[in-house]
Amino acid sequence: MKIGTVTEIKPQEYRVGMTPDCVKSFVMRGHEVLYQVGAGNNAGFDDGEYREAGAVVVDDAKTVYAECEMVMKVKEPLPVEYEMLREDQILFTYLHLAASRELTEELIRRKVKAVAYETIETSTKALPCLKPMSEIAGRLSIQEGAKYLERTYGGRGVLLAGVPGVDRGKVAIVGGGVVGTNACKIAVGMGAEVTILDVNAERLAYLDDIFSTHITTLYSTDSNVERVLEQCDLLIGAVLLPGARAPHVIKRSHLSGMKNGAVIVDVAVDQGGCVETSHPTTHDDPVFVVDGVVHYCVANMPGAVALSSTKALSSTTLPYGLMIAEHGLEDACRKSAAIHHGVNIYAGRCVYPGVARAFDMEWTPLEDIIE
Repeated sequence: MKIGTVTEIKPQEYRVGMTPDCVKSFVMRGHEVLYQVGAGNNAGFDDGEYREAGAVVVDDAKTVYAECEMVMKVKEPLPVEYEMLREDQILFTYLHLAASRELTEELIRRKVKAVAYETIETSTKALPCLKPMSEIAGRLSIQEGAKYLERTYGGRGVLLAGVPGVDRGKVAIVGGGVVGTNACKIAVGMGAEVTILDVNAERLAYLDDIFSTHITTLYSTDSNVERVLEQCDLLIGAVLLPGARAPHVIKRSHLSGMKNGAVIVDVAVDQGGCVETSHPTTHDDPVFVVDGVVHYCVANMPGAVALSSTKALSSTTLPYGLMIAEHGLEDACRKSAAIHHGVNIYAGRCVYPGVARAFDMEWTPLEDIIE
């Protein structure tokens, strides 16, 4: 198979879909890899490394899209890239379609075979291609939240760690999954006072066990959410429904009860956000203020640490990319239930139920088509 990767054009997206090591793995198995010149520069990989790994270096993204059967990216294609997508081409990337009807309909119209990293799901319900970016985003959420709590950036002027004789900052984390757990690790390590909420009692018991007396765990009821929001300096939104639009756990009405200058980091914003007042922002303009509360809603947080993120991402996407390249998407889906779950759009139809529900559109089971 001929596989390609291109320069990401989303604002401040510095990651790249394939490292030189990934290219080498494909080439050693007899596949051809096209690499757009300069695509890896911002992630710390130069063109020479890709040439040494066996990639064919081309001048522009159009060549990659025109010649490759599968394109491996990091983020969803933007409107200027739509025209380059071809029928039956495999697009393997983060898609987050439940947050974008426009992109969903465009992929359907162009009959692209769209495989989403974030919905690849194992038999144990793990999300292996989403996990490393969730880990990074969770850890970054505290780092960024702490910065925007500084008065210089419009925050309350609170130091999360506190100092002797002064209260520690209060962090509330809504959602105890991978993002929430990693946010909790950093917040606890910084010395903050941490409360984490979830609707899964077993998950709360697990978090209580590993963090012990360093955190408070609460079942996520409306009353508990309201009470914690009134007390916290920093709120981390970490709610995930795999492949579906995130529910608005935090309502606009909740903001009036929060402290002036408190900070919200909505990590779920790439799935629509779990805070009603969220909307996607970029690294060059990351925050906005609603009702006195600072909102940080960057939709590609891991892009800020591109070298670490690219290495972490490629290590998990590579095995699935190799399976698709070696067997074709259809046989790969028959051999791997995880890849089957990853397919969102196929043959001009929506084949992922979470996306179909988000837009009240028809859903067709993938197996009904490929069989």
